[in-house]
Amino acid sequence: MKQLIKISQVKSNPNNPRLIKNDKFKKLVKSVQDFPEMLELRPIVVDENMIVLGGNMRLKACQEAGLKEVWIEVANLTEQQKKEFTIKDNVGFGDWEWDMLANEWDAEKLDDWGLGVWKNDELSNLNEYEGLDAESKLDKFLNAELKRMFLVYDNETFENVIEWFNNQQQKHELENHSQVILKLMENENI
Repeated sequence: MKQLIKISQVKSNPNNPRLIKNDKFKKLVKSVQDFPEMLELRPIVVDENMIVLGGNMRLKACQEAGLKEVWIEVANLTEQQKKEFTIKDNVGFGDWEWDMLANEWDAEKLDDWGLGVWKNDELSNLNEYEGLDAESKLDKFLNAELKRMFLVYDNETFENVIEWFNNQQQKHELENHSQVILKLMENENI
């Protein structure tokens, strides 16, 4: 049964294998502040000892946002079910329909909501190369303050590459995939 309780009664799960760092955590805190009604619709799941099974990062974000109360749902599960729930609650089985997102959704809002997507301004600089000969394009690129690199993969390989980058970024508390590449280039053992 869902209930609203003092946030101080809820305990983080010390065995939670999920992390959220830096920019993504700030976005989660902002999400809690901007849309607190969602917390009632998606309560934190706790066990009989008030230890979080699902929603550790939301609890942390709620604490950071200064909330005094939080919605919870108490689950009566075996120890094995608790472990299983902790993992399954965070697994994303589905895939995003990127064409629909690109054509029917606002990229800035999606990014604010935590779904990192491309933004039109990231591609707008490519237009400045139109009409230039190869030597002028190379010169413009070499003298640009920011450089871009595009890699093309089939869907399965792309998913594996992104998963690897995300894991490395989280593991080493880096802010983006570019920093992962720089670590690789520095021959650091990551």
